[in-house]
Amino acid sequence: MIQKFAELFIKSNPGSITCLNVAKTLCVFLIFISFSCKQEPTNTKLSGSVFGTTYSVIYDSEVNYEKQFDSLFAVINKSMSTYIPDSDISKLNRNEAVSVDAHFLHVFNASNEIYHATDGAFDPTIGAVVNAWDFGPEGKIIALDSVKIDSLMQGVGFSKISAKNNTITKPKSTFIDFNAIAKGYGVDVIGVFLESKNVNNYLVEIGGEIRTRGKNEEKQSDWKVGVELPNYDGEQSILNAISLHDESMATSGTYRKFKVDENGNRYSHIIDAKTGYPSKTNLLSISVLAKDCMTADAYATAFKAMGLDHTKEFLKSHTEIKVFLIFENDDKEFETLAINGFPEE
Repeated sequence: MIQKFAELFIKSNPGSITCLNVAKTLCVFLIFISFSCKQEPTNTKLSGSVFGTTYSVIYDSEVNYEKQFDSLFAVINKSMSTYIPDSDISKLNRNEAVSVDAHFLHVFNASNEIYHATDGAFDPTIGAVVNAWDFGPEGKIIALDSVKIDSLMQGVGFSKISAKNNTITKPKSTFIDFNAIAKGYGVDVIGVFLESKNVNNYLVEIGGEIRTRGKNEEKQSDWKVGVELPNYDGEQSILNAISLHDESMATSGTYRKFKVDENGNRYSHIIDAKTGYPSKTNLLSISVLAKDCMTADAYATAFKAMGLDHTKEFLKSHTEIKVFLIFENDDKEFETLAINGFPEE
């Protein structure tokens, strides 16, 4: 190419032996300019607060979608936040008439499916009991005893509620709480929005729940996320880092969110929907990989309530769900177990 350019330059500028050198120099300069103008791929990185926690989004577009993210978060909160008095779910829990939106129905249907798949281990109607144990938005019930728990359990059971069109029918005593699935759903909503904008390489994270697609364009590598080692003292330490390939991950455990009573007993924030009491298990952490984050979020909660043996048995017939368990053995030592191909590094 340089030679042809030089010959054309000489024909148009005869009589100068230096034309060839000038042409070559000019062409090399143009090629240098062309290469130097190529930019390395960069990601847009946005972060903020939402759902009582933080979020971060990394994606390979120069467009800033922060306003759109905030709008989507506001819609989800208006639909399903038990912490907002005028949300649709809060009105339902006060037995007020309300027409729910498509977001609510989508989460309702997914919850119903997982409720039946786990034989009730995942149950969003456990909300009133969660509140009674002071893990919810309504504060602490001081005189909590078996009579009070039995009374609250009368309204528990996702099979007691139904949806027709945009109307939810439930017993008056039933309190619906989608907090164990809505955060993962929020992650999915942001991911689906980015895909609608032809952004196919991204990582969305809300409060530790993650959805990835494509790769990290800036680093030209897979998306890397960490699996935490349980620490009751609040210290963060990574047990291992794994690569995610068009997958979502959610984690549930007792090592961060728990309460200690006056006798030093440690209570999990996961309430057993069959008994009404905090689940007692040697499982410390459950990380779940699934295609979407809503599913991963819900199953991570369900497995915490199901316990180690039941979870292992369940996963034999649900090989599409990858799980990493951290638990205490009889000697109070940490053990790990990867199931259905969960990557360990």
